[in-house]
Amino acid sequence: MDPYRKHLLAAAVLCAAVSPLAAGCGGGGPAHPTPPARAAGCPAALAQARQAVERAEATRTAWNGPTTGPAAVPGKTLVYVAQTMTNPGVAGVAAGLREAAAAIGWQVRVIDGEGTPAGIQAAMGQAVALRPAGIVIGGFDPRLTAQQTRRAQSQGIVLVGWHAVGSPGPSTDPPLFTNITTKVEEVAGISADWVIARSGGSAGVVLFTDDSIPFARTKGELIRRRLAGCGGTVLLAEENIPISDAGQRVPQEVSSLLSRFGDRWTDSVAINDLYFADAAPALRAAGRPGEGPPYNIGAGDGDPSAFQRVNTRAFQAATVPEPLSQQGWQAVDEFNRAFAGRPASGYVAPVHVATAHNSGGATSWNPEGYREAYRRIWHVE
Repeated sequence: MDPYRKHLLAAAVLCAAVSPLAAGCGGGGPAHPTPPARAAGCPAALAQARQAVERAEATRTAWNGPTTGPAAVPGKTLVYVAQTMTNPGVAGVAAGLREAAAAIGWQVRVIDGEGTPAGIQAAMGQAVALRPAGIVIGGFDPRLTAQQTRRAQSQGIVLVGWHAVGSPGPSTDPPLFTNITTKVEEVAGISADWVIARSGGSAGVVLFTDDSIPFARTKGELIRRRLAGCGGTVLLAEENIPISDAGQRVPQEVSSLLSRFGDRWTDSVAINDLYFADAAPALRAAGRPGEGPPYNIGAGDGDPSAFQRVNTRAFQAATVPEPLSQQGWQAVDEFNRAFAGRPASGYVAPVHVATAHNSGGATSWNPEGYREAYRRIWHVE
């Protein structure tokens, strides 16, 4: 991920500014606004999308993660190297990691890379020098710290990634015991399905993406392909805006898009929720209602500011959240498996869609029962 500390600080300010206005932006409406009264251009894709969204919006599902594994290995120390702690997703995982480490009886130190290549490399170097049992690669590409990663590997330090590579599970290049993330194919697919289902298969869509990040570029491509599977859905524009530049560029681009497409622009998908914090002022200035159109869905990360916009219907209708706290607990469990000489759990959290209708006012989403499940595995109840 590219550094975007300044952007995130700006996003937090904008989100705070949106909240007082949100009451005038809607509230109390249906979970999915009534789609246009024109014939859907993709009956089969529409039916599939509606079924997928219904499953993803379910709020009460049984724990489907691991229920067996090694008991707690005592006396371990972890270091969490954060891409930047101003990234709410990175910070959310760190909070879950601290909580889980306290439960299992380990020590955790967090080192902030502050969102720059030099800062991340320095943070990783400091982490290796501490000689912990394990290091979490928190939201950055390990190839950025290849020298430090090789040194950690030579010293027998276990490396676990969070959003470090594009796919969940073990990785040999870069060397990770496992990488924790949802599946990009599922996140991209459900965000596009939500647009198709919401619009009745008749949407005019703008896609916000960041081609400078390989993971984000892949997500954007997958969203585009899924939308293309519905003949009644038109991709009006694809805005390639680096996350680090979003604060400056998104408001201007949104104004231009409104001028170009007017009411044809019914929906938006962004590879990260943060784009909609920056879109909100331009949409408000144009007199657009907070509840849409355009109806905006973020394909990650589901941080508290995104939930705030969703819950108050303030220029974001839905988010596909990462279960940040659960993923912090999973990181501790994966380390415990590594220390016990066991393979990675292979667990990947299910995809979920959060809206004002199903969030219950929460500012995060996590699978039910994960804390209790991990405590039972570790025998620390």
